[in-house]
Amino acid sequence: MSTTTRRLLLAAPAALGLGLLARPARAADPDSATAFVDAMLRELLAIANGNQPQAAKRAALARVVETRVNLDAVARFCLGRFWRTATPQQQADYTQLFRRWLIRSVSDKVGEYQGVTYTMGRATRREGDISVSTVVNRPGNAPNRVEWVVDAEGPPMVIDVIAEGTSLRLTQRSDYASFLSRNGNNVQALIDALRQQAAAAG
Repeated sequence: MSTTTRRLLLAAPAALGLGLLARPARAADPDSATAFVDAMLRELLAIANGNQPQAAKRAALARVVETRVNLDAVARFCLGRFWRTATPQQQADYTQLFRRWLIRSVSDKVGEYQGVTYTMGRATRREGDISVSTVVNRPGNAPNRVEWVVDAEGPPMVIDVIAEGTSLRLTQRSDYASFLSRNGNNVQALIDALRQQAAAAG
């Protein structure tokens, strides 16, 4: 994982993993996307500042990551054009490993989200999604302008986080593309590297 990706995961934890307890059936609009993001942040603070042990907090965060982020869509986006050249088995293996990596990357940092405050900004509809602007404040750090990108074609689900103008999913796709270019555009090489990373993380 690149240094830029690590910074993004710290700057925008809630958008990667926390959502409403009940998902509306209709497609998102700016108002519902704003409410979704606000609820994500409130839920994050409840977990991060609660009295549970760190292990329990990580487990709680991991559970909501799995249900409030469109992990499969993000995984496919990050693989980019190489998704089309991967076999069905490679697609399945890669998606599983990506989900595991993202869930763990977010949930393991729950202790670093304590004391976070935020202010809500405007929601802007774009093609296929809605961007909700916020300012996130972490103790001891300068405020971060964070956009939470929500799918506008279905129930609210997070599909990207843009911190200070840098997209998490674009950064990750660039990292993967660089790796693949160094390894003969071999998707299996990326899968093997992700599997080794997962094994090392335990």
